[in-house]
Amino acid sequence: MKIEDVIKSTVPMESSKKIILNILYTQNILAEKFNELLKQYEISGEQYNVLRILRGQKGNPANMCVIQERMLAKTSNTTRLVDKLLLKELVTREVCPVNRRKIEVSITHKGLAILKELDPKVTEHEESFSKNLNADEIILLEQLLEKYRNQ
Repeated sequence: MKIEDVIKSTVPMESSKKIILNILYTQNILAEKFNELLKQYEISGEQYNVLRILRGQKGNPANMCVIQERMLAKTSNTTRLVDKLLLKELVTREVCPVNRRKIEVSITHKGLAILKELDPKVTEHEESFSKNLNADEIILLEQLLEKYRNQ
């Protein structure tokens, strides 16, 4: 379905506007479906992102700055996200013994277990959006989105 049909526009639009509307609309669809997937685990997409970052530390803690710089949504309130994950016992938070101003966050076994359970479901979710594209189209879409974003 064309974006004009989705938003029921009867006015001609510039291509640049259609591109942005398409990206925003697609992002909303992706987020809605992903949030449905996460709902049963009672975590948000941003909390999932924090857990993935911490798992990527391979057992080493990460400070809040490291988590923040690796977040997909750079405007996320990392402290609030970590606080919520602490309440769910998915992460631990400790003061760094070397630098008391630094807070170190680690993923717990419970957090790792949730990610392990989610991994195949997330893969299925990601692949479901690519099924209408062939391998060359997927590579082209990746390249075009990166080129568009990195102006």
